[in-house]
Amino acid sequence: MRTLAYAALSAGTPLQPLAIDRRALRADDVAIDILYCGVCHSDLHQARNDWGSARYPMVPGHEIIGRVSAVGPAVKGLKVGDAVGVGCMVDSCQDCDQCHHGEEQFCRHGVTMTYNGRDRVSGEITQGGYSRAMVVREAFAIALPPALDLARAAPLLCAGITSWSPLRRHGAGPGTRLGVIGLGGLGHMAVKLGVALGCEVTLVTGSAGKAEDARALGAHHVLVSRDAEAMKAATASLDLILDTVPVSHDLKPYVKLLDVGGRLVIVGALEEMPPLDAGLLVRGRKQVGGSLIGGIAETAELLAFCAENGIYPDCEQIRMQDIDAAFERMERADVKYRFVIDMRSLQETAG
Repeated sequence: MRTLAYAALSAGTPLQPLAIDRRALRADDVAIDILYCGVCHSDLHQARNDWGSARYPMVPGHEIIGRVSAVGPAVKGLKVGDAVGVGCMVDSCQDCDQCHHGEEQFCRHGVTMTYNGRDRVSGEITQGGYSRAMVVREAFAIALPPALDLARAAPLLCAGITSWSPLRRHGAGPGTRLGVIGLGGLGHMAVKLGVALGCEVTLVTGSAGKAEDARALGAHHVLVSRDAEAMKAATASLDLILDTVPVSHDLKPYVKLLDVGGRLVIVGALEEMPPLDAGLLVRGRKQVGGSLIGGIAETAELLAFCAENGIYPDCEQIRMQDIDAAFERMERADVKYRFVIDMRSLQETAG
C-alpha cells in the first residue's frame, strides 16, 4: 500500500512530503486510516538526529488516532470502522516474561518502535504517524472507548501513558503528596492525572509565571525551584515526584523534597545526569528511578479512565504542512501543551 507522508530526509532539512510503501497485511495485521497524530518532543529529537540513532528517510509520529480500514484473516478483536490508537510501539516478541506481564515496552528481545525501528519480520525501517495510513499488528492497535474525543486523545498515547504508568505503579491516590517537575507536554498531563486520582499535587517549576497555569490545570500548590527559601521550607514534603524535565539536570534539590520512603521517577530525560550524593538517599530510604511509557493493557486502562473522567491534554491543532513551524515553537516552549496534526490536511498536499 502506497501512502503519502511527511518525512525527514536528513538531520538538517525541513520535513517534506514523501510517498512511502506500507506492507501488505499479514494475518494478524490491521490497516488504519490516520485521523490525528500528536507531535512529541522526541519527534523533533529523532528527526534532527539529536540522539545519534536516526535512519532516513524518517516519518515521525507515535501518538496516533485512526480508524481500521482493513483486517487480516486472523484478526479477532477489531473490525473495519473501529476507532483505534497506536502509541510508541508496534510489535514485540509476545513470548517473553515481560510481554506476558503486559510490559511489552521491556520486551527481552527488543520492542519494535513505531518509527525509526526495525520490523521484526522483514527488517524494514518502521515509519510513523505523520502519514495518511499505516499497517500494524492487531495487538498494538488499542480499541478506543466510544466516549473518547478523538480530536484530543492522540497525546494520551505517549505523554499520557508516560505519566500514568508511574502513578499507577507507585500507588498514587488519595493521601499521596505528588510533585511534578516541569509543566510541558508530560508535566501538564501528570498534574491532571494526579488530581483526578485524588493526589495533593505540587507543581515544581523554575518559572513563577507558570503558577496561574498550574492552578488552572488543578495543581494545589506551586513551588518555584529558584526560590531557595521556599525549597528549604518544602524539605520532606512530598511522597512521589515525577520528573518531566527533558534534559540533564541536577537531581539533588528535588531529592531533598522527598519525605522518608519517597520516590523520584524520571520520565523526561534520556541523558546522563550529574552525580548524586548517595547520602541523600540513604538518610530517608529514598529512591530515584525511571519509567518508560507503559504496556498495552496499561495504556487501554488510561484511555478508559480519561474517557470516563473527561481528562484530555491541552492541544493546539495544526496542519501537517506546518510541522516545521511547530518544531520551532516546541524548542521555544511556545505551546500549551501539545500539538496535534489533523491528517485531513494531507489531502491538500495530495491534491
